[in-house]
Amino acid sequence: MSEKREEFNKDNYSADSIQALEGMEHVRMRPSMYIGDVGTRGLHHLVYEVVDNSIDEALAGHCDNITVTINEDNSITTEDDGRGIPVDLHKKEGVSALEVVMTKIGAGGKFDKDSYKVSGGLHGVGVSCVNALSEHLKATVYRKGKVYEQEYERGKAMYPVKQTGDTDKRGTTVTFKPDPTIFTQTLEYSYDTLASRLRELAYLNKGITIHLVDKRHKKDDGEFEGETFHSTEGLKEFIKFLDGNREPLMKDVIAFEGEKNGVPVEVAMVYNTSYAENLHSYVNNINTHEGGTHLSGFRRGLTHTLKKYADESGMLDKLKFDIAGDDFREGLTAIVSVKVQEPQFEGQTKTKLGNREVSAAVSQSVSEMLTDYLEEHPDDAKIIVQKVILAAQARHAAQKAREMVQRKTVMSIGGLPGKLSDCSEQDPAKCEVFLVEGDSAGGTAKQGRDRAFQAILPLRGKILNVEKAMTHKVFENEEIKNIFTALGVTIGTEEDSKALNLSKLRYHKVVIMCDADIDGSHIATLILTFFFRYMKELVENGHIYIATPPLYLVKKGAKKQYAWSDKERDEIIEGFGDGAKIQRYKGLGEMNAEQLWDTTMNPEFRTMRLVQIENGVEADRVFSMLMGDEVPPRREFIEKNAIYANIDA
Repeated sequence: MSEKREEFNKDNYSADSIQALEGMEHVRMRPSMYIGDVGTRGLHHLVYEVVDNSIDEALAGHCDNITVTINEDNSITTEDDGRGIPVDLHKKEGVSALEVVMTKIGAGGKFDKDSYKVSGGLHGVGVSCVNALSEHLKATVYRKGKVYEQEYERGKAMYPVKQTGDTDKRGTTVTFKPDPTIFTQTLEYSYDTLASRLRELAYLNKGITIHLVDKRHKKDDGEFEGETFHSTEGLKEFIKFLDGNREPLMKDVIAFEGEKNGVPVEVAMVYNTSYAENLHSYVNNINTHEGGTHLSGFRRGLTHTLKKYADESGMLDKLKFDIAGDDFREGLTAIVSVKVQEPQFEGQTKTKLGNREVSAAVSQSVSEMLTDYLEEHPDDAKIIVQKVILAAQARHAAQKAREMVQRKTVMSIGGLPGKLSDCSEQDPAKCEVFLVEGDSAGGTAKQGRDRAFQAILPLRGKILNVEKAMTHKVFENEEIKNIFTALGVTIGTEEDSKALNLSKLRYHKVVIMCDADIDGSHIATLILTFFFRYMKELVENGHIYIATPPLYLVKKGAKKQYAWSDKERDEIIEGFGDGAKIQRYKGLGEMNAEQLWDTTMNPEFRTMRLVQIENGVEADRVFSMLMGDEVPPRREFIEKNAIYANIDA
């Protein structure tokens, strides 16, 4: 990045570049409107908002290094070597520009086209929102040889900006501690969650160096835990990282970087031996998981170019049916990243790009990139076309299997699986279905449930690993057919054969209930893999939950108490004193119906974990690692995260 610094109106970045759009009175009252929620996701979003300011400096060519530190008390410090936020007087607001940036929602240089061409961040919420939701924040600016600072409590300045010394540094340092009265669920930052996002930002903005330091943990050598993220090849390296657990069909990553119609476009793609389609798209570093015009442009460019090549090669001559767009994307992993000066976001979560001009820019880029690659790599081109033909043949087989599922998923109760014990409530919003491991536990769950609103679907053993199965095999699997039929959803539309139709979803809570042991975790992971690959909309819309049955029952005389962890068990034993007896539940079947209801199914007392996708790219990578063919990375992951046992060598 340092070699390519862009002197873009550098001298014009001053107090007058900062525009205050609106007040921040509502942030503390309605925090979820600004950061999504006040749980784990919202807590981490605070970090991303501050880091985005530094990324904007890098995009403008003025910053090379960013450091994020998790402090011992779970406060966060971010540092960059950018120009430093302006501190001179803001004429309109009558206070320092730094104070305006920190205390006015939407204020920032990113809204002034003379300061930044494009900017990241989620729709201009900005660092002032972080300030409002922090019990304490301190900003230190190193600018033009001077050091300035200002501190805030819950968004309000404690004193005017003051000069505290001289320096030869430049940049901005922000330290904030989230407000415990806002973030009541947790104040603990996840190292892995932050690392995933910072790694992603490094790939999306090649040349930038991002450091992550965790002062809560020290390594054996006495140094703090941490990582440094830096990419010289951008999306090419991102693809290699993301597809590291899959077997590639070609040696090289196909990549393009350039500007089309005034839109900077970067694309990278590779084919692998899997049957999954993994497309990830970004606008100004924001993961647009709902897609948009840039993704439709990619699909159009890919389909048109590959179809033309396949037709001209003569390899399709013997095929008795047409090839569809889906066939060109089976086993494809691709990343599309565009920078747009004024992005227009649509969709349910405002992560769908609506700018029409972007579609043609990406489509042209992909066509040029692919045309060149196919001409220069005829062997790879042949392999890709053969993969497409196999996908088309499998699609036809899958269509027949899918039609069987559709026929079973009909309006009448007679079309429901025989093993399903349905509930009497007709309103799907009030209904929940438990996917239970095995007939034995299923029988207990049927006896213990509330028949009014709780349905039970027992699953026989371990369902198919969809990560390694062809699509038609997935739809032919009896347990998976039962899940589709019980839920009432259909798959496939004229526009998208993989789209899920949720209009007739029969239960708004789908609960995975498995034994609290290694086998149970494996089965739960298999089910989650199926939902992630074939019913992702259910996950994204908050319909998938995991039940948490207890591990122990501790009894002493007439007293009894359940424990969900070894620590909880030990605390109960200590409280009960000598003579306490412990029962270890190895499976759901060891509990009677009353116990299962009391601990795991009763809405008044149960604890259920909502399944959410924090980072779609990282989720894709983890599922391919856990359920794919590569053993070493899976072993490493399990050993790091296992809570039940060590893995034998």
